[in-house]
Amino acid sequence: MAESDKTGWWSLGQHWMEYWTDALQRGLLFCDVLRERGDTYLEHAASGNPPVLVFDFDIIMDGRELPQPVNYALAAIRPPANCTPTDPSLRPFVVIDPRAGHGPGIGGFKMDSEIGIALRQGHPCYFVMFFPVPVPGQTIECVWKAEKAFLKRVRELHPGNAGKPFAIGNCQGGWALAMVAASAPDDVGPILLAGSPLSYWAGVAGKNPMRYQGGLLGGTWLASLTGDLGHGQFDGAHLVSNFEQLDPANTYWKKGHHLYSHIDTERGRFLEFERWWGGHYLLNKEEMEWISQNLFVGNRLSRGEVYLDEGAVRIDLRQIRSPIIVFASWGDNITPPQQALYWIADLYNSVEDIRSNEQTIVYCLHEQIGHLGIFVSAGVANKEHSELASALDLIDVLPPGLYEAVITDTHPETPGLQYLQGRYVIRFEPREVEDILALGDGREGERAFQVVKRVAEINQQLYDCFVSPWVRASGSPWTAHLMREMHPSRFERRWFSSRNPLLGGLSDWADKVRAARKPVSQDNPFWQWQQTVSDWTASWLDGYRDQRDALKEMTFRAVYDAPLTAALVGLHPKRAYHVPGYQAGWERDEMLRLKKRELEQHYSEGGAVDGFLRLLIYVAIGNGVVDVRPFNAIRRVMQDTGLGEDLTLEAFKQVVRRQTWLVRNDEKRALATIKDLLPTDQQREMALELVMLLLSAAGPISVDKQQRLGRMALAMGVPGARPAAPEPSAEAAPPSSAPAAKKPRAPRSRKSAAAK
Repeated sequence: MAESDKTGWWSLGQHWMEYWTDALQRGLLFCDVLRERGDTYLEHAASGNPPVLVFDFDIIMDGRELPQPVNYALAAIRPPANCTPTDPSLRPFVVIDPRAGHGPGIGGFKMDSEIGIALRQGHPCYFVMFFPVPVPGQTIECVWKAEKAFLKRVRELHPGNAGKPFAIGNCQGGWALAMVAASAPDDVGPILLAGSPLSYWAGVAGKNPMRYQGGLLGGTWLASLTGDLGHGQFDGAHLVSNFEQLDPANTYWKKGHHLYSHIDTERGRFLEFERWWGGHYLLNKEEMEWISQNLFVGNRLSRGEVYLDEGAVRIDLRQIRSPIIVFASWGDNITPPQQALYWIADLYNSVEDIRSNEQTIVYCLHEQIGHLGIFVSAGVANKEHSELASALDLIDVLPPGLYEAVITDTHPETPGLQYLQGRYVIRFEPREVEDILALGDGREGERAFQVVKRVAEINQQLYDCFVSPWVRASGSPWTAHLMREMHPSRFERRWFSSRNPLLGGLSDWADKVRAARKPVSQDNPFWQWQQTVSDWTASWLDGYRDQRDALKEMTFRAVYDAPLTAALVGLHPKRAYHVPGYQAGWERDEMLRLKKRELEQHYSEGGAVDGFLRLLIYVAIGNGVVDVRPFNAIRRVMQDTGLGEDLTLEAFKQVVRRQTWLVRNDEKRALATIKDLLPTDQQREMALELVMLLLSAAGPISVDKQQRLGRMALAMGVPGARPAAPEPSAEAAPPSSAPAAKKPRAPRSRKSAAAK
């Protein structure tokens, strides 16, 4: 044998020994991490499954003490010692976590989270939490009333001019928040619906298989059966299992292999996440029935078909008065963008309808983050959540309409850097309802879900009448408890824990392995072979998932698109799919007429603030894009020039909305009457100079805006107006550490403002 061959075989043998030494060590450490996961699960359960927040908190309102008790509570978050003290005068934040099988805390899972972002900016922060076991007799209506009481309490704790509470609803917490905001608009400020489904039938053919689940199971009766087997309680572990089955490659291979192959660095992150993922909570049977019948299968929320308080209150999302922010992701397989946004098309035929209803809707789409990443990703927290939170005041004063939030990175040459708080620029671009519908492949595919709804109602009635009484009579609290404990998710964690005598010496062996650890190098051929096999395994499981989902969709379409099925449940087989739009009655028309009559009086009424903002809105309304930099500059300029003495954010918002309506309603009249608001030549010249200064904060003034500036200068009779202005100096900019410029102060009276 040649010397080179001997050397090659010797080298290969060394690689083999190094790899298997490392593999055995990793295998033992992997088992020990699973043991720790089981111990963590048992400790967490023994302590009552508290929220997995990394922040300390104080419960200031316990829902179990309300007239209609619920297992919810309102907690005030204590900022960490290394965090900026909260300022009670700033707008409070309220985070509502999803009650979808897991416990609360995902919104404050780490410092780089929704709660962490709010605390870093100095905002008081509150958290709506819940306990593992629901109160007997608790319903969704009870929870709705409790959350209304919580938000009212936060509003009472912060009665200043900072603005109404900014509420964040994560996933299932989003539809609950939307219901509260629609029924108690006076107590809720801007709302952020993060990964929240509001239009449950929407999706794209060939994707989003979760929406077919209700039809394939024959409707909602299975949720009722599970609740009956649980002696009136639905086990959240079943919901978690459904989520896990969406991505079998991740559930059965990639998550475990990632821990195994990175055992030296991933232990802490894995255990931290599993503490939340394995903490399963319960719902009352009535709660789960309401959710499945009204939302998952019924899709009633976006259509205004949800009634609460014994039918006295109809939940109409058009009644939300504060801005609505929707954050969704193309990588989300649980709440795809269509389910997060199509409710807009359910409610409104056009953007003009949105404006007539004085509603402001902003949406932001991420390219690839998954569902859980919307809440736990540090990158998302430090970019999307941080920028949306920083721009809250701007969002609050946006004129009614539909906008997409576009967040871009900055560079040293970016204009107006001194007007930004961080590294990103956020702007709001106007959109049409057609842009929302263009995110999918049409709505004809939703026609089959009308049949599913009818089938579900029939099966539910049959189950309630003929099956449910027998199941409830044969069950008991003991059998329900046994079934919960034998659920694979719980059983696995209990078995793989220190309580198992077979694992008694595992911890000691793991300590010895860590002391003698010899990680293999990444260029080892056997390590690379392991990674290749892992990729093959994941690809095979992904292929299985794709084939399974395709079969589900094909079966669903074969059953529920069939004319015979539709005819059997009383629907016309050749009916066209129709979204029942909102038909405004004479009351709405009369209200709009009176409002128009009232607003038209303001063409010639107002002071310097009204005139300055009308001028700015007229010039900027051409392309409709709203940038955060000019807004931050506006607030500082209004303060420095005395144009806004003691003007609150709410008053500023009303002025902006009023002037926007006047300009959109009749541009020529808005131009013709500008002299009435700015009666002196000095005021007109100063206002025009300020507008050019502010518009240039976002870069060179476009040709369209220069032309509008010229028309406005001509209408005001200002000679020699320059079409562009130099970029504002850094000295005039607000400090980058401030959340925005101080609130503009309004003149003490209209006369004093005009005099200035």
